[in-house]
Amino acid sequence: MKVSTLRMALLIMISIGGVNGCGGSGSSNTNDKSVSPTTPLAPETSQGITWEPGVFEGASNFAGRCATPRSGVDPFTGASYPDVEGSAFEEKMWMRSWTNNTYLWYDEVDDNNPADFTVASYFAQLKTNGVTPSGSAKDNFHFSQSTDEYNTLAQTGVTASYGFSWEFISSVPPRQLLVRYTEPNSPAALAGVPRGASLLRVNNVDFVNNNTQEGVDALNQALFPSQSGETAVFEFALIDGSTLNVTLTSQDIVVSPVQNVTVIDGAAGKTGYFQFNTFIRTAQSELIASFNTFIDENITELVIDLRYNGGGLLALASQLSYMVAGPNQTNNMAFETLQFNDKHPEVDPITGVEIQPTPFYQYEIDYAAGLLTNTLLPSVSLTKLYVITTGTTCSASEAVINALRGINLEVVQIGTPTCGKPYGFYPTDNCGTTYFSIQFQGVNEKGFGDYADGFIPSSSPSFEYEVPGCIVPDDFSHALGDVNEGMLFAALAHASTGACPATTLAGNAFERAAGQHKDGLSIKRPDALKSSIFLQNKILVPINAPK
Repeated sequence: MKVSTLRMALLIMISIGGVNGCGGSGSSNTNDKSVSPTTPLAPETSQGITWEPGVFEGASNFAGRCATPRSGVDPFTGASYPDVEGSAFEEKMWMRSWTNNTYLWYDEVDDNNPADFTVASYFAQLKTNGVTPSGSAKDNFHFSQSTDEYNTLAQTGVTASYGFSWEFISSVPPRQLLVRYTEPNSPAALAGVPRGASLLRVNNVDFVNNNTQEGVDALNQALFPSQSGETAVFEFALIDGSTLNVTLTSQDIVVSPVQNVTVIDGAAGKTGYFQFNTFIRTAQSELIASFNTFIDENITELVIDLRYNGGGLLALASQLSYMVAGPNQTNNMAFETLQFNDKHPEVDPITGVEIQPTPFYQYEIDYAAGLLTNTLLPSVSLTKLYVITTGTTCSASEAVINALRGINLEVVQIGTPTCGKPYGFYPTDNCGTTYFSIQFQGVNEKGFGDYADGFIPSSSPSFEYEVPGCIVPDDFSHALGDVNEGMLFAALAHASTGACPATTLAGNAFERAAGQHKDGLSIKRPDALKSSIFLQNKILVPINAPK
């Protein structure tokens, strides 16, 4: 496959760490208090523009017409902001027309009067109310974020944080919040907070049982800092029964997407392992270094730990897949082909480019310039890959699984079902807010992309979305990368024997307390946080061949 018109491919996913990140009730948006019309609203200046049900003007007629226009130069692009004086009504009319043109399920969106909603609540209901075969929300990935915050995180991997990655077992009393891992050299890591630590109190507020609004507000404010320099006191219960008290000050944390790179000697030979947390552009060099290590060590098996990887750059997912499979298995094969709504069967509605398959990228990419370079990537050229997954394994991570299975590379799945997101979008800025609205579905070389309820490990697969492997619950009693950690242990055992360890075969171990409905005030969940951009969503940008 030639790469002269290489396009797309940045798949950023959102999954900061919530359990059941792909779940949802499928209830109507108009019954959701967060998106219900606010009546009456203050009169808006619409400059003669009116809403007519079923009639949609081009989105360009409203683009950049803002109630509060920005001025000056965008620090990330160097270009002047396109905003001009407008109104909130025009902002809503833009998102209405943009949705009708590009949203994958545009014909399932209720055409409600924009005047009955705030800007935020109007966008929130511009999505389908449909459900998947399992009854989960069909579109559980619809969100917006401040453009400045999105650009900072997407382009630099920097976010204000204490350095925790949280596992939400229950967000309502009795709450349970565990530490998945800490970012290297972060305040949490330097304080020695270990994986599996369970939060008891924050700033002397009872995290587990407090059910007052004042308490919940205090917990939210302390747990999720909006900027660096915020200080909070945490009390944890540790695995051994002891408690740990630490005082932490938030910092601008640089996300380390690749961690715990190691080569394990065992019965199956040399097995490479690494924890991969997010597909951001800074991961490219770390992945290259990791695979060069694996080549030098002459590994025969590879385990990629994607259990907390919500996604990211689709181009990087393609590169990773190439580094696993190598040139012979990927030559002239499609990594993924995008399918847009029925208004756009042949041309990408965002770029205006003819829809063509995204190849397995075998070269390094200059992500700042969106250019494919002439530097060949390393590859281990394996015919089998072990992936460790949970319900927060989304989007780009799932695209890797789907793409490699599409070229008949053997994928063995260890863990619990993935989140189920074969969809993606182009983040689109208007008036200082970046909107994320599902615009396409990706399919592999075989044309398969129907895994809306996730990839499911199975000892006897019967459906395409079932992947050979072992159901294993997440093990918080061991550090990630420890050969005794439950999921990695199962992967190594399977690589050695070809079968799942007997202890992993017990019923639905992945159905945990998080799936139970409880009463009480809930703290913020990861999918509600602006900093959770990298968890469950594909994001595309053009990638061009070198000139």
